Amino acid sequence: MEPTRIYVKPILALMQQVTLKGMAHITGGGLVDNLPRVLPQHLAAVLQRDAWPMPPVFSWLQQAGGVADAEMHRVFNCGIGLTLVVDAQDEAAALAFLRKEGLDAWTIGRIVPRTADEAPTRVV
Repeated sequence: MEPTRIYVKPILALMQQVTLKGMAHITGGGLVDNLPRVLPQHLAAVLQRDAWPMPPVFSWLQQAGGVADAEMHRVFNCGIGLTLVVDAQDEAAALAFLRKEGLDAWTIGRIVPRTADEAPTRVV
């Protein structure tokens, strides 16, 4: 376990480099409940589960508790403490900047149009 990472300084600096379209701190409620809060109703997030390394503690929790993948993403952050939404054209610059600042950063998904019957966040 580690203490909560404080993102304020690197994110404020990043905002001088690129436009952030959305930002969600992934706390109670996990990935699929927190990320939609920063998206308009007509958009959805499609997250690619193999795009980031899940810390071992989450794999252990899942295996020891017999927890389904969907429930893991609903309840836990699965190693993602903060999500940022940026234009595709700013993706590489944002990743490079955050990594230079000493943060682990990955492209974990895409924002796509959403139809009324779709979930606001899907993990594939």
